Amino acid sequence: MSRFWQQFATGAWLTQDRARIYSLLMGGICVAAMIGWVALSDGLIDRNGKPIGTDFSSFYAAGSMVLEGHAADVYNPTAHYAREQQLFGKDTPYFSWLYPPFFLLVATPLALLPYWLALAVWQAAGFGLYLGVVGAILRRARSTDAVAALWLPVAAAFPAVFVNLGHGQNGFLTAGLLGGALCLLRPQPVLSGVLFALLAYKPQFALVIPLALLAAGRWRTIAAATVAVAALVAMATLAFGIEVWSGFAASTEMSRKLLLEQGDVGFEKLQSAFAAVRMWGGSVPLAYGVQGALSLAAIAGAVWAWRTPCDDAVRGALLVLATLLASPHTLDYDLMLLGPAIAFMVSAGVARGFRRTEISVLAVAWVTPLLARSIAGMTAIPLGLLISLTLYGLVFARAFDDRDHAIDATGRIAQA
Repeated sequence: MSRFWQQFATGAWLTQDRARIYSLLMGGICVAAMIGWVALSDGLIDRNGKPIGTDFSSFYAAGSMVLEGHAADVYNPTAHYAREQQLFGKDTPYFSWLYPPFFLLVATPLALLPYWLALAVWQAAGFGLYLGVVGAILRRARSTDAVAALWLPVAAAFPAVFVNLGHGQNGFLTAGLLGGALCLLRPQPVLSGVLFALLAYKPQFALVIPLALLAAGRWRTIAAATVAVAALVAMATLAFGIEVWSGFAASTEMSRKLLLEQGDVGFEKLQSAFAAVRMWGGSVPLAYGVQGALSLAAIAGAVWAWRTPCDDAVRGALLVLATLLASPHTLDYDLMLLGPAIAFMVSAGVARGFRRTEISVLAVAWVTPLLARSIAGMTAIPLGLLISLTLYGLVFARAFDDRDHAIDATGRIAQA
């Protein structure tokens, strides 16, 4: 037992060969399962009676409605569902459209393509963005660390990748935009601001980012993000009409009541403190109270770190994790954000040394998206929430270390 704990604590068990083998096994199994699932489908409909790409069917249906001049109806559940039934059959379940109008700027061009091709373009573009950003985060680490050098198979076989591929969801885009914005914050502050602004299509993730940027005094990035968001709103309004905004406002109320509070999406799919309380039978007010307390703590920690002299990779990881923790509406496909968070933590660990248990916890975090939904459904244990909290604690400890090093260095300079 002591040998096991020593291996776990130091992370010595995760050799380069094991990292390669685990990644290839995970990737191979998931790819084979996905190929088999598609092969057993009936055209566009899978074995469960859902469209291949499930949630992407909602994007495609909304885009096709815009192309026919019915942009205002995309937020009308009856009209939107009728279009999904027209495209995929009367027995298809309903996949709602709850995104801000400027996400139609993405959905509409995709609807010009046949469904299969649109789904392939959507997945390939998002996957490429995600891989490029993870590679950029680990640019220095992969040249000096044997395991980090295997970043490509490890990142490609990250189980959240297959969750997103299976659902046709936007986790690739979210992870790519947030990770990319953080990578570009110093060298390209204006472009970083534009990438932050594009994340506005997921407004539930907007609680932490503006406050962290304000705390760090990133004024050029803030200005660029503000202008870019205004431009997105203007473009969507000109393209789709002012009435789409009232439809979107009404849809947010439906999303809050049905998907979040009542758990129509399934509390086991949600990876937030709010969902954990509701899954355990807690009331809606109690769930909001617990989520509010955690959100405030996560935001306060991130703001403190962004005001403190610490490594950029530490700040990046903390902001990504705080973004996950602060939102009550975090689904299992949103655990794609653990990808850049892990990459930032690996970058910090290679540069300054890994803390005790850190490597092993990162390995557990890597596999978590594969298990989070099923474990929550079977045992009511919110694994996604717990691993995000654990990673947040490890990164926050690193931020304290960086602050202490900075204070020590200042003292030595003053004495000299």
